Amino acid sequence: MSFFGLFATPLGWILTALYRVIGNYGITLVVLTLIVKLCLYPAYKKQILSTAGMADLQPKMKEIQNRYAGDTVKMNEEMSKLYKEEGASPMAGCLPMIIQMVIIMGLFTLLRLPMNYMKSEQMYFAIHESFLWINDLSQPDPWILPILSGIATFVAFYMSSENGGVPGQQQNGAMMMVMKYGFPIMIVWLAKTYAAGLATYWFISQFIQIFYNIRFNQIRKKMKRDKMEAKLKKHLDRKPVRAGEGVRR
Repeated sequence: MSFFGLFATPLGWILTALYRVIGNYGITLVVLTLIVKLCLYPAYKKQILSTAGMADLQPKMKEIQNRYAGDTVKMNEEMSKLYKEEGASPMAGCLPMIIQMVIIMGLFTLLRLPMNYMKSEQMYFAIHESFLWINDLSQPDPWILPILSGIATFVAFYMSSENGGVPGQQQNGAMMMVMKYGFPIMIVWLAKTYAAGLATYWFISQFIQIFYNIRFNQIRKKMKRDKMEAKLKKHLDRKPVRAGEGVRR
């Protein structure tokens, strides 16, 4: 069994249990996707806001890099001081991203080869059920679902990059452009190749991610506004009182 297969097996148990209650494989996939996305919401939120926070520090980071270009030790000291002052960490978004990827790849493994991880005889027939316009969820959908998956992926990725929520985007502008347009095209091609059940999961997942990004953007704007107000208040509190100003009698 592969590494991701270790996570695919318990996900298979959940999928089987949900199907016994719901009785429709397509709807079961939608419900499973909703459950996974809801469980991952805290991790997504931490990753997006942490990465976006690092993006906000880019001007100060570049200033330190330019100032101490010939002194790596001093540069690292000043960077550490900046992270401490701003309450940021370049590694804060990594762990949530790893957790997400492990679960996502576990689902990918499960839905690509469902019979390897679901031993229920009932599921042998369930994976071949029809759903909406799809005649057999175990077979690829030629166009509609792949195109929807590609569009949802592009919108979700575009919103994340615009909000500064994609790791490394400040340092790799060219790579970001390739990812922004190349990744959705790759998803269309993959969705045309793999089982429609897997493409259904991906489309629903990215569709939900769009609304997550809207919410994260609102949270980011509020955090930036609160931070600016706190800095302004701190500045006003430190402002010295001029001669002649004070309590008038």
